[in-house]
Amino acid sequence: MQFAGVISAPGKKSLSPVFQQAAFDHLDIAVEYQHWPTSAEGLGTRVAGLRGPAVLGANVTIPHKEACLPLVDDVDPLARRVGALNTVLNDGSTLRGYNTDVEGFLRALQEASFEPRGCAAVVAGAGGAARAVVVALAEAGAARIAVVNRTLERAEQLVSDLGAAVKPAQLAAASDTRESWERAAAEASILVNCTSLGTAGTPEEDRSPMPSDLIRSQALVYDLVYQPAETRLIRDARQAGARTIGGLPMLIYQGAASFKLWTGKDAPVDIMFQAAEAALAAEDA
Repeated sequence: MQFAGVISAPGKKSLSPVFQQAAFDHLDIAVEYQHWPTSAEGLGTRVAGLRGPAVLGANVTIPHKEACLPLVDDVDPLARRVGALNTVLNDGSTLRGYNTDVEGFLRALQEASFEPRGCAAVVAGAGGAARAVVVALAEAGAARIAVVNRTLERAEQLVSDLGAAVKPAQLAAASDTRESWERAAAEASILVNCTSLGTAGTPEEDRSPMPSDLIRSQALVYDLVYQPAETRLIRDARQAGARTIGGLPMLIYQGAASFKLWTGKDAPVDIMFQAAEAALAAEDA
């Protein structure tokens, strides 16, 4: 028996064990996928444990995506550009870090028939997921990307870190104020929430990262939060007549890309979606 798992913050639930295990079982691959809650202080020990001969690797989620970079032996160029990883592969002698969030984000956009080339975008948040989204949008040809964050310094740091990696896209930081949102959203054709606002079971479940009256009907609103399926932001966007994408497609597609890195096999995406949707429905029942 081999093992893989998801490294998350203590107390944070994860859907990854549900759909990743379903994928391994469907293809008759003898891997047990586990949930590994890990504190910041224990992260080094946890990553070192991935070197075991029975461990395929791990997914990495908030808040460890950036902190894991120096803990692996080799970092894929894309993950290096993003400044965050979400997948670790144990190839037997080396721990390799990858970022499949970029692929997962763009695949969901493609499924929605959205073309980022030349667009103006707004990204809420400045963590590891936001970094991947900014790089993804830039690589897909977005012309302008505004990063709005509650702590302006973090947004400015992201812009400073990624400025060279996303050229020729114009990247700007903005504070989380109504005036900033008015400027950023006025011409944006895509708005992406990379914060945890709206997540079920949290004190911020009924919050949205942006004022509802500033959502344009012409915009695509993409919320990376996957539970609930209809967050406050998604509900506001639909009421404004905007198209929407929830967080589940990106979650599944990034996981499918990780699965292929570990196994060399195409992930059974339909099976992964079915398992995830069933688990979410059971929680909501």
